[in-house]
Amino acid sequence: MELKSSIVVLLPYLPIALVLYLTYSYTKTWYRLRKFPGPWLGKFSYAYMANAVWHGKMNLVYADVSKKYGPLARIGPNDLLTSSPAIIRHMSSARSPYTRGSWYEAMRMDPYVDSVFSEMDVHVHDKRRAKMASAYSGKENPNLEGDIDDQVSALLGLIRRKYLSSGEKTRPMDFGRKAQFFTLDVITKVSYGKEFGYLDQDTDVHDYVKTTEDLVPWLTVCAVVPFMNAFMNRSWVKGKFGPGPEDKSGMGKLMGVARAVVQERFGEKKVEKRDMLGAFVKNGIEQRQMEAEVHFQIIAGSDTTATAVRATFLRLLTSPRVLAKLQKELDYAGRNGRLSSPITNAEAKALPYLQAVIKEGLRVHPPFTGLLMKKVPPGGDTIDGQYIPEGTRIGHNTWAVQRDPIYGEDVEVFRPERWIEANGEKVLRMEQNLDLVFGYGRWGCLGKTVAYIELNKIFVELLTNFEFELLDSDKPWRSVNFNLFMQDHMWLRVTERKEQNK
Repeated sequence: MELKSSIVVLLPYLPIALVLYLTYSYTKTWYRLRKFPGPWLGKFSYAYMANAVWHGKMNLVYADVSKKYGPLARIGPNDLLTSSPAIIRHMSSARSPYTRGSWYEAMRMDPYVDSVFSEMDVHVHDKRRAKMASAYSGKENPNLEGDIDDQVSALLGLIRRKYLSSGEKTRPMDFGRKAQFFTLDVITKVSYGKEFGYLDQDTDVHDYVKTTEDLVPWLTVCAVVPFMNAFMNRSWVKGKFGPGPEDKSGMGKLMGVARAVVQERFGEKKVEKRDMLGAFVKNGIEQRQMEAEVHFQIIAGSDTTATAVRATFLRLLTSPRVLAKLQKELDYAGRNGRLSSPITNAEAKALPYLQAVIKEGLRVHPPFTGLLMKKVPPGGDTIDGQYIPEGTRIGHNTWAVQRDPIYGEDVEVFRPERWIEANGEKVLRMEQNLDLVFGYGRWGCLGKTVAYIELNKIFVELLTNFEFELLDSDKPWRSVNFNLFMQDHMWLRVTERKEQNK
């Protein structure tokens, strides 16, 4: 009776207690990073970052944040966002005491084993990265460029087989999807010695694209909301609800594909090839670890490069002056015997306007916009006179970095000439900024070499063989952003390029 009476007496005070607790909690949250400007909601709640992700426009939302609040802005209770190239280099240099934040933990493609991208332990990461570097550089694959040439030819063959238009007959091609099929076949060919056949079958083999588009938005939300990530990574949650390699669909199905690919390299009847997997085996990467790396490779090695191809090509098709100038350079090189079929990587590097177009495409539309959050080391850090407490997560704003004033006043304009006009110290700084598209230092992208070879070849081969028109200039594509870009409905009309136009 006495307990019941006490509860009745206290009941009217519960709302007051709740208000006091919430006031204390939110004040404590706000106070820690109170000196940093940013959106009001982001100072108290992870709802701001979750909302930016969920609407598929996080690149534009965060670009506006940096523009309004400066190079170090607050976007979450324990989260800052930087658009400063200097700060990004400071956090990611080889000797930096910064570590990866919990953002990376949510980026496990295989929820049970970390890839080199999601590994949080710096020493484990560095050791594994050193073992993998030669595989990605192409040193272990003497036919790297030839393997990419094969997939370029397969794309041209697919266009001629199914999507050539003539006269009144139009056969629409979704270039958004075909670009991704191309990069998927490239990464599977150079990594595993056999392409999965996206271009040959002209379909989403293993439902890879569908699975990625279904899963990545959720992973991206978990990456910015720590308590969601912590819940999803509990062992009992993964044990009860996690995917498995025997699944017939979703992430589990892709895990099964990765297992099958890796299993061929082990056992009595193991396959030995000079490709990425062969290099992994040679350098001592364990079988289960290789499965996680394969899973990540397919995403990292295809989606980002596909975006670079799609975005740059769309800029070309909507910039007649630039397209005509590039076409003129290619035609001149062809007439003077400086274009092989397909073009070699060395020949492409010798074409200045082509290189300017590739750089400008990556600058205007960086293919990966993930926050890549680093954690401030013990004892905190002082940047530009501002103290940042230890444990704070600081994210990269890659979109804003590529709009740095170093590029000039017209940063929103697709103008390749800026790379030719600049010289000396300025062009060096521009190129250093552009390299941040691929990360920096110990966290830099291992697949950069392969990506550049693909970009050096694909535009040349498309433009010397075909002519392209957008079918709907008002809606040239469907594009949403969840760390990665998901882009399709890029409908083109393709015709064979006439000999007299070459």
